[in-house]
Amino acid sequence: MCERHALVFTFVVVAAFIDCTARLAPDFIHPCNSTESSCLIKATQDAIPDFSKGLPDLGVPSLDPFIIDELPIQLPGVKVTFLDGKVTGLRKCQVLNVEAYLEKNIFILEVRCNITIKGKYTAVGRLLLFPINGEGDSKIKIVNSIIKMNIKTRYFKDADGRDHFGIKSYRYTFDYGDRVHYSINNLFKGNPELSNTVLQFLNENWRVVTEEFGQPVVDYAMNVTIETARKFFDAIPYDELLYVPIPNY
Repeated sequence: MCERHALVFTFVVVAAFIDCTARLAPDFIHPCNSTESSCLIKATQDAIPDFSKGLPDLGVPSLDPFIIDELPIQLPGVKVTFLDGKVTGLRKCQVLNVEAYLEKNIFILEVRCNITIKGKYTAVGRLLLFPINGEGDSKIKIVNSIIKMNIKTRYFKDADGRDHFGIKSYRYTFDYGDRVHYSINNLFKGNPELSNTVLQFLNENWRVVTEEFGQPVVDYAMNVTIETARKFFDAIPYDELLYVPIPNY
């Protein structure tokens, strides 16, 4: 009888240990044994398609799609509001470069993405040469955009004493790439001919228009991406993301 009790006790202890030390990182995370860029690029590329779907069990929301419920943008001469927007394409981003400088708390990421933004809009004011008084559907396609992020990292311990990556701050550059195509209806209420003329102008001068008016949307998207990454790093310990000793901190 004592032997049976000892066996049961041993099983309970082992089961509890396994449960407490269970891997939290999903299967699509393939940790590198070094900070060589080639490994980091492959590991990041492997993770993006599934990571972008979101990890509800870990409190990590979806990035493809991600939703813009309402985004008011006040620009010189025109006020635009995006409503019920949906951003897609991030799961197919191509990773161009990843660099990690653990001692310096620097992480660099560069990707090429095709991004589509769909949703409703309202716009009132003047866009460059044209008066705008529109409300309707919009679709914006960005082809081969290049995003470069320079992230200042930090390290911290969770309640169980396990080390984690953290994001202290970031800065980024965004190149709109090969083409931005606008498909927007009813830019000028009650005047389809003027609406088509304005739309044609937007597409013929897409780079000037986008660089002038696209920054708030890009800022919003970058903030969503960084906050999603923060939630992921909060959920997954450092030693499940990278098999390199963590620097002293």
